[in-house]
Amino acid sequence: MIVRTFGVMAMGASAMALAASASAQPVTLVGNGQVASIAHDGDQSLTLAATMLSRDLNAVTGRTPALSTKLEDCARVCVVVAQRGSALMEAVARDTGVDLGGLDQQWERYLRVGIPSRSQPGRQYLLIAGSDMRGAIWGVVDLSRDMGVSAWEWWADVTPRRVERLVVDGKRQLSQSPSVQYRGIFLNDEDWGLQPWAAKTFEPETGDIGPKTYARIFELMWRLKANLIWPAMHESTKPFYQIPGNAEMARDYAIVVGTSHAEPMMRNNVREWDEATQGHFNFFSNRDEMLRYWGTRAKAVKDFENIYTVGLRGVHDSEMEGASSPEMARGGLQQAIDAQRKLLAQASAMPVDKIPQVLTLYKEVLDLYSLGLNVPDDVTLVWPEDNYGYINQLPTASERARRGGAGVYYHISYWGRPHDYLWLATTHPALIREQMERAWETGARKIWVLNVGDIKPGEYLTQYFLDLAFDHRLLQGSAGDHLTNWARAQFDRAVADEIAGIMTDYYGLAFERRPEFMGFSQVEPITPISIGAYVRSGGAEAQQRIDRYDALRARAEALAARIPADRRDAFYELVLYPVRGAASLNERNLKLDLAALYSRRGQPAANLLADEAKAAHNRMVVDTAAYNTLGGGKWRGIMDMAPRALPVFAEPPYPHASFTARPGCVVDGSELTFVPGKAAVHALTIRGWGEPTDWTMAGQAGVTSALSRGRLDSANGYQQRVTIAYDGKAAAPSFGTVTCGGKRIAVEGRTLLAVPPETPVEIDHIIAFPAANAPVSGTDWERIEGLGAYGAALRTKLSIPSHDDMTSAAPLAYDFDLAAKGDATLHVVALPVHPLTSVNRLRIAIRIDDGAPQLLDFETHGRSDEWKANVLSNTARRTLFLPQLAAGKHRIRLYAMDPGFLLDRMELRLDGAPDRYGAPLIR
Repeated sequence: MIVRTFGVMAMGASAMALAASASAQPVTLVGNGQVASIAHDGDQSLTLAATMLSRDLNAVTGRTPALSTKLEDCARVCVVVAQRGSALMEAVARDTGVDLGGLDQQWERYLRVGIPSRSQPGRQYLLIAGSDMRGAIWGVVDLSRDMGVSAWEWWADVTPRRVERLVVDGKRQLSQSPSVQYRGIFLNDEDWGLQPWAAKTFEPETGDIGPKTYARIFELMWRLKANLIWPAMHESTKPFYQIPGNAEMARDYAIVVGTSHAEPMMRNNVREWDEATQGHFNFFSNRDEMLRYWGTRAKAVKDFENIYTVGLRGVHDSEMEGASSPEMARGGLQQAIDAQRKLLAQASAMPVDKIPQVLTLYKEVLDLYSLGLNVPDDVTLVWPEDNYGYINQLPTASERARRGGAGVYYHISYWGRPHDYLWLATTHPALIREQMERAWETGARKIWVLNVGDIKPGEYLTQYFLDLAFDHRLLQGSAGDHLTNWARAQFDRAVADEIAGIMTDYYGLAFERRPEFMGFSQVEPITPISIGAYVRSGGAEAQQRIDRYDALRARAEALAARIPADRRDAFYELVLYPVRGAASLNERNLKLDLAALYSRRGQPAANLLADEAKAAHNRMVVDTAAYNTLGGGKWRGIMDMAPRALPVFAEPPYPHASFTARPGCVVDGSELTFVPGKAAVHALTIRGWGEPTDWTMAGQAGVTSALSRGRLDSANGYQQRVTIAYDGKAAAPSFGTVTCGGKRIAVEGRTLLAVPPETPVEIDHIIAFPAANAPVSGTDWERIEGLGAYGAALRTKLSIPSHDDMTSAAPLAYDFDLAAKGDATLHVVALPVHPLTSVNRLRIAIRIDDGAPQLLDFETHGRSDEWKANVLSNTARRTLFLPQLAAGKHRIRLYAMDPGFLLDRMELRLDGAPDRYGAPLIR
């Protein structure tokens, strides 16, 4: 561990497992007026790694170590960075007798140990010995992490903090090989951030994403222990191989280069295929030209480390040209793969099954694979998710036996239907954990690639995904624990819990509906924004969402004031800007929706809401400009609050209406629902009709109001929201009365029955059943933390087989009491996952009381309207009508039929239930 002076907290080793002996001496890298030197292998990759370590040591201590490729140049303390079998490594072994056992024939492992020199008394080595090049690099990265250097020290301005003395543990540490062999990122949809920033700010001499930018990206990948890049490839960007130095930079950083599902044979079709000179991109009619095109690139890149995408799609993320039927497309795809493999073998002069290749089963390619495409056994099958976080399909038992293995392609940024999400990175970490656990458990462990869009502002999600890929044991912990530990590493222990709590709520609010989806519009084709679903139940739900975002923003802003100066830019980039952006867009759209609703009701508050919506939009503009001026302009052009200029981002009109003023007011206490023994804070709303009116509140017992008097006037839009706090002590609190314009109005709040916490109660004519309220012991279900509307979901175990016996296993059971007989509708609300593999389905059975079990199938097909609605809301619904359900006790039983089904909740809706967009209120 690191020992730091001036009371700075000691830092433990990285999350990677390390086998260590107890007998070792600490190694002082900086102290007693001396600084360690660094000896390294002389190849370019380890020269860059040693230089990075030197820079990190300087950033932490202010001292710069000497660099050399010769052991004899070492100072009294010498960090040696070398790989197994190198001359430097052999020299250290002779001088120390170090045991390098455990490194032979290993993938990306390292040994780290403090050990004395036998030939130079008083000299001590800190040896970082890699089983291969990247193994040594990961040893350097872990040492930097132990020194307190964040992976985001440059990309998010997490400035290393200074110490005067730096001591590391010298015990023998042998790392594990990474869990997933190839772990990488895909730079995509770079048009509104990464590309303009690189072209105009960071690398204007290239005018594009060139070698200088890629060097920064590759170093970030090192710090995240990623080894694979799919380069940026949109039309806005010059192709990777057409910019001198890009490929060589990847080689220097030991980064494996691949290409996306739409770019077979290392070709960027968007800007490399010229239809005017080469003809149509049609394998059926233009085969020879396409083979020349592919073969030329295969020869050009044969000396680099690559993973080749094979297959055939259209020029850019579209179906292949020229096929008149699925069968014809399958045949063309088969022929293309066979031809591509011959080209690879010819170019490399080695057996084709020794050349790493992948086929990404994206969109229509999955359909062609299902039609019987014969994929060579050595080709890795990459299974994508549906672009919205839910993996379409994973390997069956027979597919797991394939020599090429399997992998996953995953998005945290996406351009396409039903709607883009390119601005803020809001995929819930708990969903990433759950989906990648599926991948791991089904053997998809060869390659994991994350579509990171512009990198920013997806920093945390990128690290979480790559941390899971490097060490799958993190899947055993919760996403929340990882987020807290990450916040501690970027900032410090004093604020880590607060930051994790803020970001957890940020992800939770967006899980209900992403900010980019708040226009309730779609793309392909692009439709205009419309009145959102949050006001269809009368307005309270929209106001509650505004309140939640307002409280979240207030927490983030209050914390920002406490962040030390050296972390303020980092806090803005990683926390404050995303939170404020999401809050402002929600406030703008929801207040305009409420303004339209209030205008129809004749309530003057509509005009103030329109003004507040405008202010919210202006905040987004100002905040984005502030982002682009951070660091003295370092990030100029990296952040765009309106990617693709979609309707949801456009500044809307802010209509005002004329109202006929009249005296009086109304008091809305519909949100005041409390449970005895449970402290809570809710709000009531006092609205006037356009004449200035004073009001007072009195007669409360057991609750405390934030205001006891006020005035409705033009300044507040003739409306005031007053928070009411209940401390949980009074068995039946009284909400008192409001006197307004000489009229006394009783506040109609509600106190529910004091019942056990797991007992559902009726609120607003709805009985809600959070999935995780049912015990799972002895059933085919398991609890998944962090997901769903109420903080936990239940999943049918991944290990169970699909079966057709509806009642063969112990069910989940939910009990409830119905006060009166009447018609009811039961909504079973799941997360919109897909069947686990091609031999599974997505069903559960449900039984009401002693009735016959009914089968519910949640599978969707293609990009249906149902699937679109599901991914926009992160829900999937099935509904049962229960006519004239009797008063009294009832039981709902749910039976697992297939693995991987995810239950969020159930809702029993009675007559008069509001049509809420989100989950019902629970006590």
